[in-house]
Amino acid sequence: MNSPSAIINKILTFSAVDGPGNRLVVFFQGCNLACLNCHNPYTMGRCNDCGDCIPHCPQQALSMDDTGTVRWDADLCSQCDTCLSVCTFSASPKTLRYSVSELLDVVQDNTPFISGITLSGGEATTQLPFILAFLTALRTNPATAALSCLVDSNGLLGKTAWQQLLPLVDGVMLDIKAWHTDQHKAITGSHNHRVKASLDQLIGSKKLAELRFLLIPSVTDFDPPPDDLLLMLRGLSPETPIRINGFQHHGVVGAAAFWPPAQSDDISRFQQVLHSAGLLNVKIPVHTEKMSLPFR
Repeated sequence: MNSPSAIINKILTFSAVDGPGNRLVVFFQGCNLACLNCHNPYTMGRCNDCGDCIPHCPQQALSMDDTGTVRWDADLCSQCDTCLSVCTFSASPKTLRYSVSELLDVVQDNTPFISGITLSGGEATTQLPFILAFLTALRTNPATAALSCLVDSNGLLGKTAWQQLLPLVDGVMLDIKAWHTDQHKAITGSHNHRVKASLDQLIGSKKLAELRFLLIPSVTDFDPPPDDLLLMLRGLSPETPIRINGFQHHGVVGAAAFWPPAQSDDISRFQQVLHSAGLLNVKIPVHTEKMSLPFR
């Protein structure tokens, strides 16, 4: 059987915001949600090699090879992102395909400088066979076995798949886009039954590394929080890591570009709700004090 490979949008060899410590972050291409507020909409789809972007590249960094595959020349690319703006599939031709051994080599080269890795996206779990094989190799390699492993996820993964993945990771950072199904579907295009089931499974397995709420004033349903959300929050351990991410416009396209950004008052109000529910480990944006400018 062929070894799985992955389509990867980007690798950050150093990050201090994608989990504790210094981390290497792998951004996988492709997502199973279609969030209107996505800050990286070009990571949703995977290139279908239609070639429509090729004539628009001012640096001629894109071409079609003999197999009908769009090829990207990173040395010629100026990162103008014209290809992203013309793509109708929310995809990017600027991706690379990695084998398990190739990605393991990247991690091993950076091991002296990092405390762990984070698998992100897009949605990393849409390439589950690869991440299972990669994490297994990572855990069995003496040079990388001590690194902590986190997954940043939207929670759509099924129960059986989580059962395969959770023994290989130290934890999962779970994004809550909205609490009620109708609101979640309006924002993301999908219901959130699986997200709530994933939350229960992660809590039960003690693998919930962080619970993340994206606060969008007048759009998400966290302010004020519904009673069943409060009930869930009060059942968490007081030390459960919670992160409030305030919506801003960078990278957002379409209707959501006109949604109001989260202000410091919005974030502080929700933070107080979480504190009142007994949650003590609540993180807010470090620049909250600079987010109080009026929305224009």
